[in-house]
Amino acid sequence: MKTTARVVVIGGGVVGVSTLYHLAKMGWSDVVLIERKELTSGSTWHAAGLLPLFNLSYSVGKLHQYSVDLYPSLEAETDLNVGFSRVSNIRLANSPDRMDEYRYYAGVAKTIGVDVNFLTPEQVHEIWPLAQMDGVLGAIQHPADGYIQPADLTQALAKGARQRGATIMRNTTVTGITQKANGEWVVATDQGEITCEHVVSATGSFARQTGAMVGLDVPVIPVEHQYIVTEQHPAIMERRAKGLPEMGVLRESDSSWYMREEAGGLLLGPYEVGAPACYVKGPAANSEYELFPDALERLEPYILSAIERVPAFGELGIKKVYNGAIAYTPDGSPIVGPAPGLKNFWLNEGHSFGITAAGGAGWQLAHWIVDGEPTIDMMGVDPRRFGTYADEGYLIEKNEEAYAKVFTVHYPDEEREAARPLRQTPCYDRMKKLGAVFGSVFGWERPNWFAPEGYELSDADLDRPETLLNHNHPDVPGAPIREKWSFRRSNYFEHVGNECRHVTEKVGIQDMSAFAKCLISGPGAEEWLGKLLSNAVPKKIGRVSLSYLLTPAGGVRSEFTVYKRGPQSYYLVSAGALEQHDHDYLIKALPADGSVKFERLTTAMGVLVLAGPRARDVLAKVTRTDLSNEAFPWLTGKRISIGAAPCDALRVNFIGELGWEFHHPIEMQNYIFDKLMEAGAEFDIKPFGIRAMTSMALEKSYKLIPRELSVEYNALESGLERFISMKKPDFVGRDGLLAKKEAGLSSTLVTLEVLGVTDADARGSEAIYRDGQLVGRATSGGYGWRTAKSLALAMIAPEHANLGTELEISILGTMHKAVVIPDSPFDPENLALRS
Repeated sequence: MKTTARVVVIGGGVVGVSTLYHLAKMGWSDVVLIERKELTSGSTWHAAGLLPLFNLSYSVGKLHQYSVDLYPSLEAETDLNVGFSRVSNIRLANSPDRMDEYRYYAGVAKTIGVDVNFLTPEQVHEIWPLAQMDGVLGAIQHPADGYIQPADLTQALAKGARQRGATIMRNTTVTGITQKANGEWVVATDQGEITCEHVVSATGSFARQTGAMVGLDVPVIPVEHQYIVTEQHPAIMERRAKGLPEMGVLRESDSSWYMREEAGGLLLGPYEVGAPACYVKGPAANSEYELFPDALERLEPYILSAIERVPAFGELGIKKVYNGAIAYTPDGSPIVGPAPGLKNFWLNEGHSFGITAAGGAGWQLAHWIVDGEPTIDMMGVDPRRFGTYADEGYLIEKNEEAYAKVFTVHYPDEEREAARPLRQTPCYDRMKKLGAVFGSVFGWERPNWFAPEGYELSDADLDRPETLLNHNHPDVPGAPIREKWSFRRSNYFEHVGNECRHVTEKVGIQDMSAFAKCLISGPGAEEWLGKLLSNAVPKKIGRVSLSYLLTPAGGVRSEFTVYKRGPQSYYLVSAGALEQHDHDYLIKALPADGSVKFERLTTAMGVLVLAGPRARDVLAKVTRTDLSNEAFPWLTGKRISIGAAPCDALRVNFIGELGWEFHHPIEMQNYIFDKLMEAGAEFDIKPFGIRAMTSMALEKSYKLIPRELSVEYNALESGLERFISMKKPDFVGRDGLLAKKEAGLSSTLVTLEVLGVTDADARGSEAIYRDGQLVGRATSGGYGWRTAKSLALAMIAPEHANLGTELEISILGTMHKAVVIPDSPFDPENLALRS
């Protein structure tokens, strides 16, 4: 048995073996995989082997695309047939919203490089003559899609890894994992110990047990998934005898099932409501090739739907029912990347579509380990997108929900209901009484927008289709329905506009307590931050700056507002959704000598935003602090009192208006909130939500991670020049920025005015064209109420970025003229901010 290795991969399913294969392919031959039983003896063996390219997540879409491109090449490399049947994949649409989803996805696919065909019902019937087309509005088809034999694929990847020097140890159980003082890992097994530099956990249903060995609470719990294999059907056998092509994979999205041919019969796989989480405490030690008893009663509505769509399915006897565990995460996407808090411990877990994602996940994780960074934006699958709130009870509720919603329309404004409201700020009830319609980020409840008193939608307003999946609104028990989700401008559009206008004309208040917050202090704080972040560190107490943590190549990892509170004391604020991601990078970069201390303050500090032309008037009524521009200019902060409550008031905001952020002890929030609301009554103060903030930020061309800011784009391509201090002799990413500047930028971030819009604005990920050629993609989009323009931010080729250049953008299948305009179409001189 080997006693040392550079990397130890734990888990012999397709995901683990793919990771091993890609590490070896990148030249790291001293790598070992440990599998407790035989390869594929976990979830891989009972997977249906489908390869769906469809995914609205850019990160997951890129992983799936890579896999489908890779798998056919393995036979030539290894002489092993992986059983890839490229029969195409067809997704039906029975509602206008579903067609909108497909149109939106087509833009994502175009920018990734995935081919998508739109089909009429008649064209679908030509490909799938056994299917009835009643109620079908249309469909999309992935011609490169199909299915594969999971065990054969895994063995081919294993052979490819062995050919490059990798070692696979079967029937070897990991019993413990420890890290030595020098950072090396020791993986203990029932066959001996292996010392290594890196450990990769790819253990599927055992993910939480593996994580527990190193103190990790891995946010993965499997859910039972059933599929049915039937006896042969004469019509299918007749087609085979005639040499006709296989009918391919059929997905009845609006009824939540997939179907394909299988050995002359049919295979039906529903995603049903009520499928339970399983292996909550992990599988048994002797688990191998394990299935659960079937529960066909849960599948009845889906079986009936399948018979209605494909009558032949009802004529067949059942040959086998598979009911096995599939790993799930709260949002249904896998977790691929570094484990929080641990150096050189990596996760490749939570793969609900593991066969499809395995190739891409192994590819990017290998790059992350070998090169220090992935080559594509992986934020959508980063393990640190969840926090400590994602514990067992939360995971059961959210993972069961994610499973049941695999086929639901994934609206851009969808807010799922399970395990909510979980994290509430003190002013939650106050906001609720004011009409807040809440969303959730990192477990926190945040007002998205505010409905007028008594506002409610009727069933006629919701106009739900007659399908199994017709959930197009938030559903909070006992609460009125006030929002209808859509890819187009929906019912909340005008109310968000009213909030924007009110803030611009008067004054508004917002709860932004979900911000990630920490304190950096110690004798080495200033020097350390200077070498870590892109911008100059504020030298004077009370100064505020915006700065970035870059990759060595100059891509953007994190964005921080940096406020100098005192000597060698810096308060850092970043996006709430990225708390664990951002803080993990900071903690792992701390110097070993103890000269810099990190203190997490997110739950200790609340944040209220006061913004608008009357903000100074409101604040003057509750504080003795001089609020004049001379005494309290833009981009400064002060310790002030609001009534009796102390807080740090920062003169910054994300909407481009006069205003302050009040960072206060969380237990004083309601006191401060009430003081501001009382003082603001004479100025008609009203709350505003995230959607109004997003609209106003777009009008300022403000940038977001991972949209305009990403590891895929150099910070110069993202237009961050003024937040980068090249005068500093050294900081992370400096050399990468210089190299990119010398080589020439590949992309440029621009602001676009989109013309001819009536009911659907850009959302981000839409394809951008010039003279019929793809030249870029939108990163964000929406309507600007202060400018009365439909706007988009976009990454495009530099030669198309000149002001006035006329481009085209595809929004839900309709081409619109888009003109490159100057950044910050609202108040480009920042007069409102500085007023």
